[in-house]
Amino acid sequence: PVTPAPVTSLPEGGRERRVLRVTGVVQGVGFRPFVHAVAVGLGLGGSVCNDREGVTIDVEGTRELLDLLQQALLVRAPPMARIVEVTTTSRTPTGVTGFTIVASNSEGSATSGTAAALPPDVSICSDCERELFDPADRRYRHPFINCTNCGPRFTITTRLPYDRANTTMAGFAMCPACEREYRDPGDRRFHAQPIACPDCGPRLELLDRSATGVKAGEEALRATQSLLDAGRIVAVKGIGGYHLMCDATNAVAVEALRTRKRRGDKPFAVLVPGTGVIDGLVVAGEAERDALFSTQRPIVLMRKKLGGAGLAGGAGGSWPETVAPGGADIGVMLPSTPLHHLLFDGLATRVLVCTSGNVADEPIVTDDREAVERLGSMADAWLRHDRGIHTPCDDSVVRIIREHMMPVRRSRGWVPLPVDLGTWAGDTLGGVLAFGGDLKNVVCVAAGRRAWLSQHLGDLGELATYEAARRAAAQLLSLTGVHPDVVAVDAHPGYLSARLGREVAAQLGVPVITVQHHHAHVASVLAEAGRAGAMSTSMGVGEPVIGVAFDGTGFGADGAIWGGEFLVVDSGHSERVAHLAYVNLPGGDAGIEHPARVALAHLWSAGCAWDERLACVKALSVLERDVLRTQLHRGVATVPTSSMGRLFDAVASLAGVRHVVDYEAQAAIELEAVADPGVEGAYRFPAPGERGAVDAAPVIAAIVSDVLSGATAAAVSTRFHRAVVALVADIAGLLRRQRGLSTVVLTGGVFQNALLSEGCRDLLHAKGFEVLSHREVPPNDGGLALGQAVVAGAEFAHRTAMGKD
Repeated sequence: PVTPAPVTSLPEGGRERRVLRVTGVVQGVGFRPFVHAVAVGLGLGGSVCNDREGVTIDVEGTRELLDLLQQALLVRAPPMARIVEVTTTSRTPTGVTGFTIVASNSEGSATSGTAAALPPDVSICSDCERELFDPADRRYRHPFINCTNCGPRFTITTRLPYDRANTTMAGFAMCPACEREYRDPGDRRFHAQPIACPDCGPRLELLDRSATGVKAGEEALRATQSLLDAGRIVAVKGIGGYHLMCDATNAVAVEALRTRKRRGDKPFAVLVPGTGVIDGLVVAGEAERDALFSTQRPIVLMRKKLGGAGLAGGAGGSWPETVAPGGADIGVMLPSTPLHHLLFDGLATRVLVCTSGNVADEPIVTDDREAVERLGSMADAWLRHDRGIHTPCDDSVVRIIREHMMPVRRSRGWVPLPVDLGTWAGDTLGGVLAFGGDLKNVVCVAAGRRAWLSQHLGDLGELATYEAARRAAAQLLSLTGVHPDVVAVDAHPGYLSARLGREVAAQLGVPVITVQHHHAHVASVLAEAGRAGAMSTSMGVGEPVIGVAFDGTGFGADGAIWGGEFLVVDSGHSERVAHLAYVNLPGGDAGIEHPARVALAHLWSAGCAWDERLACVKALSVLERDVLRTQLHRGVATVPTSSMGRLFDAVASLAGVRHVVDYEAQAAIELEAVADPGVEGAYRFPAPGERGAVDAAPVIAAIVSDVLSGATAAAVSTRFHRAVVALVADIAGLLRRQRGLSTVVLTGGVFQNALLSEGCRDLLHAKGFEVLSHREVPPNDGGLALGQAVVAGAEFAHRTAMGKD
C-alpha cells in the first residue's frame, strides 16, 4: 500500500521534495543501489539511507518524475525485496542536485513492530555460481562468494541496521578490490555486507579426529572429498550450522551414521548436485522441481517411485531404501551454498546424506568448539571455516500438496520474513510474544499487521533447546523492536514452553494468556491467510469457520488428550462441535511408541476380540497383552484420547505395517505410503453421536474383518484414508446445514499426509466449500505459536476494551 503524497500548490512541472519511508524487507537486498539507479536515471536530486525501520528516500524533482520513482519502487524493486508500505511526506525543496547513498542511520529505536525486516539467508545466485567456476574470475573457487542477491543474512546479523559492522563479518577487513566493489553503487556487490574474496575473506580448515588442523583452503576441500568417497562421515560447517555428511550410496557409511546418531529408521535427507540424479527414483513433478530450485533451496519431500532403478549401495540394494527405509519419502535438496557446489566438483559420489549436526532434538550446532565436543562421537573429521554464525538456522522442509509448497519445517530461506496478518485486534497492541509447543518448537512475535516466527528450534525436552527458545524470543524482540503487552502459551499445564513463557512474562512484567492447542492450530491458518480479524470480537471481519484439527496430542479443555477435533471458530472463541470418541490409551505418552498397544486399545474400545491372527496381537507377548488387558479393564495408567494421529497408528498396526516406531508419525507415514488408488471400496464412520462424539468402532471392526479375510495393507490403508476424507466432508456438510458455514480450515500434523490433504481438499471443493490450509507455516506444532499470538492478542485487546486489564 502507498500513501499518496499530499497535493501542493505547485504548478504542473514545478519542483517538489518528498521524504519516502519504505518498510519491509528492504535492507541487504540491493534496494538502495536500485533507488540510486532509478533516481539518477530520472535526474532527481537527494539521498537514500537505511535506518532502524527500513529505508528513507529524501528526493527532489518535478511531480511527474517523483511519481515515476514511487511507481518504480512497487513494480521494479529487486527480487529479494518485499515492500510492506511506502509513506510520503512533503518538505520544502532545497534545490539539491545529484543523488547519493548516505551512511545508515542507526540512531533512536523503531516503533514497536516497525523495525526493518531482516532478509533471510538466500542460496547462491546464478551470477555468483558462474563466477565460482570461472578460472578468470578473482573469486574462482572461493567458498564464500556472494553478492547483494545471495548469501547469508539472518544467521550472521548481530543487530540492526543490517551493516557489515553489525554482522559476524565485522572482523574481516576488506581488501582494496572488495572495498571498491562495496563502495560502487553500480556494482552487484554494493554494500553486500558479507562481501569477501580469497585475499580477505573466511577460509576453510579441515580437522581430523584429534581436533588438530590438518589441511586448509583448497587442500581442505580436496581432502574432504577423499574422506567422503572413502566412506567417512564429515561434519561440514554451513551458513546456519553444521551438517553431518557421508556417501549416500555407501550403505556401510549410512548405517554407521545412523548408529552413531542413534537415529533408528528415521529417514535422512540427501544433497544432490542436480535433478538428474533423482530422475526415475522419486515422483518429482514440476512443482517439486520448482521448490528444489527456489531461492530458499529447502529439503523437498518426495515419494519413492515404485520400480525405480536406484543406485547400488555398499551392501547392495538402492540408496533411496538405505537413507529412507520402509515407505518413507525421500527428502532431497540441491546445493544452496558455494561450498556445496565445490564439494560436488570432483566428488565421485553424486548423492550425499546431509543431516543436521546435532544431538537428539537439540538445536543445530554452530560453534566450532562445540562441534568437536558434541559431534565428536559421530564425525570422522570437521570441515569448518572462520566466519561466525550468530544465529543457528536449520534447513527448511516442504511437501507439495496440490502443486503448492506446504512447509513441514519453516527455517532457512524463510526466517525471519514476516507473515502478513491483515487487519486484526492485535494491531493496536504493543505486541504479543508466543512460545508455541514443546515439540518442533518455534516462538513468534506479532505486532501491527505482521508476525515474525523464529527458526525451527527442536523439542524442548532438551535443556539446550529450552535455552535456545529463550534466546530466539529475545532476538525476535530485538530485531522487530516489539515491546509485548502479553505472552501467549499453550494450555497444557506441564508444557515446558508454557513454563518458559511464564518466566519471560515475569521478567517483562506482562500478563500470560493460555490458548487451547487446537484453537491455536486453526487460528494459525486464519492468520497466514490474512484473516486474523476473524479472531477479534471488535473487528467484525470474516465469518465463522469450520476448523478441522487432526494431530497426535493436544491438551483439551476437559483435561483429556484431544487430536481429532472439529471446531467452530468465531470472534476469538472456539467451540468444539464434534470429535473422535475417546479411547483409553494405555501408558500415555509411552504408548505412542508402540502402535500395537494403541491398536489393541482400539480393539478393546470397539468390542473386537484380540484375535491371534491379527498382526498387532501377535506383535505383543502374552505377558504384555495381560498387562494391557488389566490396564484397560481397570482404567489404570490410561489416558483418554480423541487423537486422529493415534487412530492412524492403530490402523497401521492392524494392517501389519508398523508395530513399534523409531520416530514421530512413522506408522502413519508408512501407512500412507502403502496406499493404492486402484483399490476399491471405503470404510465409513457413523454420524456424530452424543455431544458430537464420532465412534471409530465401526471402522475398526471393518478393518478387522478385512484383515482376517486376507485384505492387503494397501487395501486397508486406502479404504481408511477414504473414510477419514468422507468424515471431514460429512461433518462439514452437517455444519453447513445447521449453521450456514462455508469455509473449512485443515490443520494439525496429520494433514502433512498428502493423500489425506488432497482428498479432503478435492471433496470439499467439489461440495462447494472454501478450503484454507497451510502455505506459510507448518500444519504441525511448528505453526502453533502464530495461532497462539493472534488468539491471545484478540483476547487481550478484548479484555482491555472491557476494562478488565
